Amino acid sequence: MGTLFVGGALTLTLGALAYPSMLGLTTVSTSTDRVIANTQWGPLTEGDRDFVVKVRAAGLWEYPVGQIGLQKGTSKAVLTASQHLIDGHAALDTTCRKIAPMLNVTLPDVASPQQEGFVTQLKSETGKQFDADFANILRMTHGSIFNTVAKIRSTTKNSLVRALADQANDTVLDHITVMEKTGLVDFDSTIFQQTTAPKLPKSDLTPPVPNAGQPQVVLTPPPNATSTPVDIDGLAGGNAGATGAASAG
Repeated sequence: MGTLFVGGALTLTLGALAYPSMLGLTTVSTSTDRVIANTQWGPLTEGDRDFVVKVRAAGLWEYPVGQIGLQKGTSKAVLTASQHLIDGHAALDTTCRKIAPMLNVTLPDVASPQQEGFVTQLKSETGKQFDADFANILRMTHGSIFNTVAKIRSTTKNSLVRALADQANDTVLDHITVMEKTGLVDFDSTIFQQTTAPKLPKSDLTPPVPNAGQPQVVLTPPPNATSTPVDIDGLAGGNAGATGAASAG
């Protein structure tokens, strides 16, 4: 199945609401349940914050992979899966970018080195090899994050994070399903990789700090988009435009 990278879900170790200087290389707490801010939408834990970053980082590589798939896919099922990647992650990205300033969470503008490696690999492939690696890499990474989504949804006390988890749950399940419908997923290999910790340094699993002053990357919804972002304005009672609402705990 090509040179498939091992592991998929990000392991983020953010030390504050914004990225610390040694992002991914230091950990200030061994528990993701530690409350790092109190907000009007409920307490924000390390796990909550990391989840918002994970969702954003996932879109930063899966959205362009979807675009690549539309160009290189050789079957209708792969083309359909590519469309779902673009559609779903554009909607998730809109929600992430909406709630991040409300929670004072810094978002990356580039995916992790490992995730960028997936993009580089798929760019270099064509034909049936591309189709197979596309389906297996994406099935593995979505399978890896699926349990994280469920944990956040069942434990978070923050209503904005809970809404993002609801949307992510539907999107990830949809993407798992369309990858399986390609008929190309090697379940033994994929499940082994998604349940085995990646033997990579944390720096390879962590998206880099965004450059100060640079415009934020936006994942544009396709013209025929069917996925919709969370109605944050309605959820937040019209206060979605407020920033800096989170106070450090």
